[in-house]
Formats: sequence, C-alpha cells, structure tokens
Amino acid sequence: MRLATRVTAIERLRNAFLVYLSSGEVLEVNTVMAATGRVPNTRNLGLESVGIRVDAKGAIPVDSYSCTSSDHIYAVGDVTNRVNLTPVAIHEGHAFADTVFGSARRSTDHEGVPFAVFSQPQVASVGLSEEAARARYGAVRVYSSAFRPMRAALSGRKERVLVKLVAEAATARIVGAHIVAPDAAEIIQGLAIALKAGATKADFDATLGVHPTVAEEFVTLRNAR
Repeated sequence: MRLATRVTAIERLRNAFLVYLSSGEVLEVNTVMAATGRVPNTRNLGLESVGIRVDAKGAIPVDSYSCTSSDHIYAVGDVTNRVNLTPVAIHEGHAFADTVFGSARRSTDHEGVPFAVFSQPQVASVGLSEEAARARYGAVRVYSSAFRPMRAALSGRKERVLVKLVAEAATARIVGAHIVAPDAAEIIQGLAIALKAGATKADFDATLGVHPTVAEEFVTLRNAR
C-alpha cells in the first residue's frame, strides 16, 4: 500500500505494464485496475412519470422504510445510494417485504455495517473511524497495535498487521474497529456483532483470546491515546 501517491502514467511493456508514480518509483505489474466509482442506473426508467424524484447523482431518495417520494413505490439496494453492499441490499429487501407484506414494519440499520477490501493484506472495518468518532462524540479513546504476527515471525516473512479500536470516552463503548491483516474480513464479522450489541472496552478486556492469532490482539489492547 502506497499512501499519498498518484499514478502519473501507465506504459505497456510486452506482457506487463509499467506504472509511474508521483514518488518517482516505477512498478512493473501484470494488471492495472482503475476503480472509477459508480452511479445509480436510473436514467430512462420514466421515474418522473410516476412522481419519483432523484437526487443530483441519480439516486432515489427513500425514507427509513425504503419508501420513495411516491408513497406506493419502494426502492432498495444500490439504486438508493445508501450503503452499496450486497448484504445491505438483501436486508433492505427483507425489511421491505416485512413492512409491506408482513405483519410488522421493519427498517434496515445502516449504522455499523462491516466491510472489507480484499487486497493483500486485507483491510476491514466496522463502525466509525477515529476522525468520525471525534466529530460525533468529542472525546474518544483509541487503542491500536502494529506488530509482526507469529506466523510471519516463524516463517521469516516481514509481514505486519494493524489492529485498532475506537471507544467513546464517556461510556467506553466501542464505536469503531479496524484491521489490516490477512483474513481481516473474517475477523471483522465477529467484531461487528460486538459493536451491534453495544460492547464496551471492559467487555473486550474480559474476553479471553485464542492464542496465537491476530484476532486475540483486540482483547489484549491496553494502552489508549
């Protein structure tokens, strides 16, 4: 991972590519993928003819129950541009079915949705970043550790990982968890349950770890800043 770096040029070299970076470094790689983003595909659907408004990006605004500006039409998934993840869209669909066809109104909670980037190493997160937590709660406590995992030490690899917890200072409730490590996506799923349940730093401290694992670091973090 190279932060604060721009790609200035890409040149084909036989069966590879040369990627020129703003740092002056030149990388020889097999493949280049450009993530350019996406927008809701709502053009030419005739939404205006049924009274549905869209925002500047083409997304369909909805209320907490996925109802559009036309009270008999609902929208779920990426077209609403809320949290564009498959499990979120599935949950929104289930909530819509319960609300309209079931016995109880149900909404999707878009707070604390875990996500992962399947890079090498993986990056995974749930809840608020340190910056977002400070903006929302003011005082926060941050617990973090960067270390060389045991499997890397035994194999002689230089691999390192990062784990981080963000807690609201007033209540010690964990409001964010972040990890950069192999299998980070698998680890963050369990932490998402803890955050959804409102676990505090004391709850993490009282939990015994599985040794030797990267995940156990989350229950052994002690020093805050």
